Amino acid sequence: QVHLVESGGGLVQAGGSMRLSCAASGRTLSNYVMAWFRQAPGKAREFLAAIRWSGGNTNYVDSVKGRFTISRDNAKNTLYLQMNSLKPDDTAVYSCAAKVLATMDYAHWGQGTQVTVSS
Repeated sequence: QVHLVESGGGLVQAGGSMRLSCAASGRTLSNYVMAWFRQAPGKAREFLAAIRWSGGNTNYVDSVKGRFTISRDNAKNTLYLQMNSLKPDDTAVYSCAAKVLATMDYAHWGQGTQVTVSS
C-alpha cells in the first residue's frame, strides 16, 4: 500500500506561484507512476501531470504546460508540483496519486490540498 500526504496549498494572488508536495510512504516507488490531479467545485476531476518515478519521464495536460512542473525527489520519496502564473481558474483541490507502471487506474490517492487563487 502506498500512503500519500499532500501539503503546500493555500491562498495566493493571481500571477503568483505555489509549490505542492506529496510525501509517499509504504512502498518502493521505482515501479510507479505518480501524478497530480485537481477538482474544482462542480467540475470533474482533471489530470494535470504525471511522472515516471524511475527515469523521470513526464507528461502534462495542455492547459498547464509551461506553467506547472512536476518533479520528484527520490531521496525524500516526495513528489512536487511547481505552479507558476496562477489564475483564478486554477482554484481547486489538488491531489496526488500513484499507480503501478503499465496499469490503467491510479489506485492510491492523497487526501487533497486546497489551492485558492484570488483575482
